[in-house]
Amino acid sequence: MNELKEKYIKEVVPKLKEEFKTKNSLSLPKIEKITINVGVGKYTKDEKYISFVEEILTKITGQKPVRRVAKKSIAGFKIREGNIVGVSVCLRREKMYSFLDNMINIILPRTRDFRGISRKQVDSTGNLTVGISEVSVFPEVETLDFSNGVFGLQFTVTISKKDKEKSLRMFELLGFPFEKNINKEIKK
Repeated sequence: MNELKEKYIKEVVPKLKEEFKTKNSLSLPKIEKITINVGVGKYTKDEKYISFVEEILTKITGQKPVRRVAKKSIAGFKIREGNIVGVSVCLRREKMYSFLDNMINIILPRTRDFRGISRKQVDSTGNLTVGISEVSVFPEVETLDFSNGVFGLQFTVTISKKDKEKSLRMFELLGFPFEKNINKEIKK
């Protein structure tokens, strides 16, 4: 069993039960899945670039990504229906916990000028969305040639219960590095 999953079961669930005064652990939030997305932008017709993005996502997640196709034509963005607009991966179970463990302990601390995840990135239903500007912070892709260009990715952690307060507390107990609350008041 993954360390993060073990921590959730043995430490986080009992603390959440105590803090929110619930007896049933099924009323607490649980991580359902992680969705990782990469937009290809202006390279919608460049097969070499899309394959490059797929190769890196496969190394990062250990799972083959799926190409996402445009559903509508948008003339302002020069997108036609059927063009590839992005690549995505959906992680569940052990791969999901492994990816989260790497994000918390290795990748986010390696990110340049990282000061923590903003609490505003947790939406009203309790899902957390984080963007990473460069995939070069992942240890799996350090040795790759980025002559095709460096790209960023976005991952969303989807939660089972739609409660922002409980979800935010669960993320804190799991060890997500949130920003410190520093009130900067300007005295006049």
